[in-house]
Amino acid sequence: MINLEEEIRNTNHSREKRNHFANLILQNPELLPQLLETCNKVDDEISCKASWGLEFLSKNNLEAILPYLDSLIPILPRVHQDPAVRPIAKICEYLTLAYYKDKNAAVRKHLTATHREKITEACFDWLISDQKVAPKAYSITSLYLLGTEFDWVHPELKITLERNYHDGSAAYKARSRMILKKIE
Repeated sequence: MINLEEEIRNTNHSREKRNHFANLILQNPELLPQLLETCNKVDDEISCKASWGLEFLSKNNLEAILPYLDSLIPILPRVHQDPAVRPIAKICEYLTLAYYKDKNAAVRKHLTATHREKITEACFDWLISDQKVAPKAYSITSLYLLGTEFDWVHPELKITLERNYHDGSAAYKARSRMILKKIE
């Protein structure tokens, strides 16, 4: 019997540990609901480690999380610890890239309009709040793609990027310039 909480607590940020953890979940998909419950413990640091594992799983097999989007999406606006926001924002980027750019059939089937709207809201929240550059960059990409469907997103994204450009890091400015060129 796998003690998921113990596995999560033993996970660190190393690629090797995250890969081991992702493989554990891939080999035992029945653990995914419990993993998402742990991600949802947003005030506990264990949620950060669970989020790292979920991101690594998503990177290696995005389709594994698709049946659980109804559990994942409500977590988005609740995540607030820096080490958890980054992987959750990255998962949103994986989902939007698969949906809009790759036109992945399974993602297009499972990622509903409501899910996409909730991702849009979360990404705007991460973009305008005091987050590190990585979640902001992932959010910018996701919002650009979401804006190809939701016509109000690009104008709002443009305003936000232009307003925050001068205070942004070099990476933020680079991503902003790239997306602003695509919008115009």
